[in-house]
Amino acid sequence: MIENQPKTASAAPSWHSTDVEEVIAFLDSSSAGLSTTEAANRLKEFGPNVIPKGRREGPLELIWRQINNPLIYVLLASAALAIGMNKILDGIVVLGVVVLNALIGFIQEYKAGKAIDALSGLVPEMCSVFRDGAKVSVPAADLVPGDVIYLEAGDKVPADLRLTSVHSLSIDESALTGESEPVMKQLGVVSPDASLGDRLNMAYSGTLVAKGTGRGMITATGLKSELGRISSMLEETTSLATPLTLALEKVSKIISIAIVIVSVLLLFFGLWRGYSLVDSILAAITLAVAAIPEGLPSIITIALAIGVKRMARRNAIIRHLPAVETLGSTTVICTDKTGTLTKNEMTVREVWTGKAAYQFSGVGYAPDGELQRDGAALSEVPEDVRELLNAGVLCNDASISRIDESWRLAGDPTEGALVVSAEKAGISFTETRSMMPRLDTIPFESERKFMATLHQTPQGRRRLYLKGAPEVLLPKCRNFCGGLPLDQDEVLRQVDRMARQGLRVLAFGFADTELNSAEEAVGQAGRALEFLGLQGLIDPPRPEAVAAVRSCQQAGISVKMITGDHQGTALAIGKEFGLAAEKGSVSGTQLTDFSDGEFDTAARETNIFARVAPEHKLRLVRTLQSQGQVVAMTGDGVNDAPALKQSNIGVAMGIAGTAAARQAADIVLADDNFSSIAAAVEEGRRVYDNLTKSLAFVLPTNLGEAMIILVAVLFFPMAQGQILMPIMPVQILWINLVATVALALPLGFEAMEPNLMFRPPRDPGEPVLSRFVIGRTLVVTVLITVGGVGLFLYEYFTELAAHTNAELALREAQTMAVNTVILMQVFYLFNCRSLKDSILKIGLFSNPTVYIGIAVLLILQMGFIYLPFMNLLFGSAPLNLDAWLKSIFCAAMVLPVISLEKWLRSPLDFSPGSRLNRFGRGSDEDDII
Repeated sequence: MIENQPKTASAAPSWHSTDVEEVIAFLDSSSAGLSTTEAANRLKEFGPNVIPKGRREGPLELIWRQINNPLIYVLLASAALAIGMNKILDGIVVLGVVVLNALIGFIQEYKAGKAIDALSGLVPEMCSVFRDGAKVSVPAADLVPGDVIYLEAGDKVPADLRLTSVHSLSIDESALTGESEPVMKQLGVVSPDASLGDRLNMAYSGTLVAKGTGRGMITATGLKSELGRISSMLEETTSLATPLTLALEKVSKIISIAIVIVSVLLLFFGLWRGYSLVDSILAAITLAVAAIPEGLPSIITIALAIGVKRMARRNAIIRHLPAVETLGSTTVICTDKTGTLTKNEMTVREVWTGKAAYQFSGVGYAPDGELQRDGAALSEVPEDVRELLNAGVLCNDASISRIDESWRLAGDPTEGALVVSAEKAGISFTETRSMMPRLDTIPFESERKFMATLHQTPQGRRRLYLKGAPEVLLPKCRNFCGGLPLDQDEVLRQVDRMARQGLRVLAFGFADTELNSAEEAVGQAGRALEFLGLQGLIDPPRPEAVAAVRSCQQAGISVKMITGDHQGTALAIGKEFGLAAEKGSVSGTQLTDFSDGEFDTAARETNIFARVAPEHKLRLVRTLQSQGQVVAMTGDGVNDAPALKQSNIGVAMGIAGTAAARQAADIVLADDNFSSIAAAVEEGRRVYDNLTKSLAFVLPTNLGEAMIILVAVLFFPMAQGQILMPIMPVQILWINLVATVALALPLGFEAMEPNLMFRPPRDPGEPVLSRFVIGRTLVVTVLITVGGVGLFLYEYFTELAAHTNAELALREAQTMAVNTVILMQVFYLFNCRSLKDSILKIGLFSNPTVYIGIAVLLILQMGFIYLPFMNLLFGSAPLNLDAWLKSIFCAAMVLPVISLEKWLRSPLDFSPGSRLNRFGRGSDEDDII
């Protein structure tokens, strides 16, 4: 047993800064691994190498969350009272609304997976381990600290390892660190404060071996590994409610409390006026049903679903419906660099031969581009450039091919870029390699920092090519190709110039030889290589992403790049996106050393963060949220999952993203492109605009109906022992669930306002019931109340004066009141298509679904009025043409009144951005829509 093996990270040594022999001694193991008995004992002590799955919410918990809302409580109470009073239809309809909304929310959340489940899938099932001195295959769950693991290309690292031997071993750690390229591993100790991406002697659980082989001793398993630590962080993060969810919760509480208070007061007032207890309760229920916007949850859900479809067409796939609206409130986007802002396809941007610098157009692995000098295309490739590009093709193991109308890379991304640069200059890599077949190879290793290949020339001689770091190759070179003396200082100046542009610089040289061994040829060449030149590579920015970042900045959204790449590369790319302000960039090491105050300042003022660890990302998100920001976080790796979950809106990459990242996110990008985020933000703002329009449309109807009931109970006389009620409960449900929904849904299809991406982000603390919505609601409520009550009284007493049966007169008057309210909704719908502009400005036919909704409603309303079974079900009665004309005339009054209100609120256009309205006050229009 390991007597001194620590069980806490604090007691363990810093594995990456500890010599291999010390690591072996600390773990009480050997280079040959553990015995089977010792491994079994340690498995009991440390537990299996698995990441436990988080507890999943059960179906009952999900259902409870859907109905845990004050408005739902009031509806359920109203339904129970109605059924108890033998108003079965009313109760069933209300219950049906509750069940429908709960079902929609339940299905949406039940389909969403959990990020912890995805993390556990990153640990491989079987792996090669040395037990009793022999290499055997064991389940990854049985691995323990002290085990020695064998790694080869294609393996997934099963636990955290201190490497004990490597041979050309490179590991893709992008899922854990965000580093865009595979990391070449070595054995030497590194600094104790080295970031995760700089610990070159370590391999971490969940990463992938890109090439080469190696061995390593396990230092941590399960939850004690870096992957397990991220899993623990993920469990500690909080899935935040969206701004709309929080705002609607507040509105629901306010409306619910008001409805209960007014309904109770109405109940007692009815008893005071001499109504029976049953009639008083019925009046209270009627008011409650009238005041509650039963159709609003469905309208919101469907409006969000419309936004989901639109976003899907723009490559943003929504996993959680409320995320659609949250995007419209986003104030900060924290984005990864590789593959999101950049193409994740290394590209040679510039070559330098000692005589001149040349540029390449085109990006990515498609050889669509040309060789240029000073912006002009070259019709002929200079000989020195040809020699340099030939070296890049020959000292290279990668290839490209065209498959299904697209170009695919086989091999290392950097080497693939060298092949593409030659193809752009008209040099076929297949022909070049066939003309100069390879005889021998020295693979690239981190200790050497160069690769060498030996080739046979068409003349039957042998030529040695080298490719590697400039500081390694330069001392081996004597002169330029062609015999010109080599000015090493000038070469280093060019290397520095390229590096400041964010380019990764490779140097190339060659020597003719008679030897058959590449190793011997390198030794013989010594310092006599001929220097061919430099090739500068970069993962190029996506052109559309540059425009998208600019669009977000115009919309008042701060864009921050958080990457695992080196600081110089991050700063260079950040400059191309306009992110490198005076504050420049901050590294993960600096973040670790910052005080809380310094961290807060960096989070607020810095836009480029390089070499960051998962805890840095999570802390940055939390810090920004504590500053009142609504944070959208993008990511593709396991290391991004905690920050994705903590953020207000998590955005994962659909192509390069890990399952853990996708499961933790609210949105998945189908094309891994930042421009899709900007498009999703645009759609999110449009959704919120349209939801605000729906709210401004729905609330006046409900309040107007409630006011009609309130006026009736307070002031109307009794008729034959019954309350003279202008609208019955079942008729209110008809208006709320049929008419309101049919008319409000088309608002979800409204086109986006022209200034949508030039407004500042909406304040997440801004109430949904803003001064504008309240003011508009009150104006329309008065119109509905006056119209509904006035025409009801007119029709009722007119029919009584004409000696119509009292019951029929009441039904006709109630039908006329319902018809008037619905026709007012039709006319008011046109006013709501834009909350500040006239219907003529936005276009009468810019949203055809409006007319479809009106047509459907009018057909249904005709059935409500004239079909006998509808008359029986809803207590309605046929109306003559004169009654229709009166209703239409009264309802049409909403158009000029609301148009006048818009005119009074509209800002003057004396200057761009003027917020003065016609009374010299600041218009609050822009704060609303």
